[in-house]
Amino acid sequence: MISYLEFEKPVAELEQRIAELRSASEGDDVDISNELQRLELKSANLLASTYESLSPWQKTQVARHPSRPHFRDYVEHAFEEFVPLGGDRCYGDDEAILGGLAKLNGRKVVLIGHEKGNDTASRIRHNFGMGKPEGYRKAIRLMELAGRFGLPVVTLVDTSGAFPGIEAEERGQAEAIARSTEACLALPVPMVAAIVGEGGSGGAVALASAERVLMMEHAVYSVISPEGCASILWRTAERAPDAAEAMKVTAQDLESLGVIDRIVAEPVGGAHRDPRLAATTLGSAIGEELDKLGQLPSDKLRRMREERFLAMAG
Repeated sequence: MISYLEFEKPVAELEQRIAELRSASEGDDVDISNELQRLELKSANLLASTYESLSPWQKTQVARHPSRPHFRDYVEHAFEEFVPLGGDRCYGDDEAILGGLAKLNGRKVVLIGHEKGNDTASRIRHNFGMGKPEGYRKAIRLMELAGRFGLPVVTLVDTSGAFPGIEAEERGQAEAIARSTEACLALPVPMVAAIVGEGGSGGAVALASAERVLMMEHAVYSVISPEGCASILWRTAERAPDAAEAMKVTAQDLESLGVIDRIVAEPVGGAHRDPRLAATTLGSAIGEELDKLGQLPSDKLRRMREERFLAMAG
């Protein structure tokens, strides 16, 4: 069952009407197929037009949709032969950041990403996708493994930010994020990062400092959440929609600013309406980018990463 967002209420009402008509017509001799067809077309058109003109705040809501596909969904639908590798060899294993060996259309890759979970129990287990120091150190270990064996790195970014708890700070959260960012920039192999949901702050950058950065059509990417920004600027989170507008968090804004390289189209109505299609579309886009990068020497790849981030600073 689809969970409708606030701005989708007109669509929800139409689809409820369609469901009621279908239910009422069961066992009835009255032919309502034409009426159903008319309403279904109206609903599809309304959904498409709604998603063509989403505000930055509405896109933020879509990026956070509880049914939006996460790391495990992309593994299931876009990758093959995933072999998870756990632990940072220092403290423990962080289930907010998953990674391992996989294949993408037959190509061997090292795959790393945030996992938010899809129900209450799994969200708690995965800490809502907020990585701890051991998660970023695990990512570093996997990137070093990729460099050693000449495997390209693919990262799927989906986090509101790194975990800010006291225990994370005690175990060196800031250093782990910095080291993970450094490991991305120093990789001797191709790296493609994809923002698939939320890309929040350093917790996202630590896995997204790649030479090619892709972004799903309705994902968001920012230095702080709109609510956090609004709380700082206006002392109230209620102005989060204003903050989202000013922060340029959308894929469309970030592509025009040169922060990301490519927008990956989502199914009409968002990735949560067809996770399989969203995953296969992203997988194809990542494969195309890896094809372009595959023949470049290590020094060229590093220079590409350096130049893109220096250009942002300029």
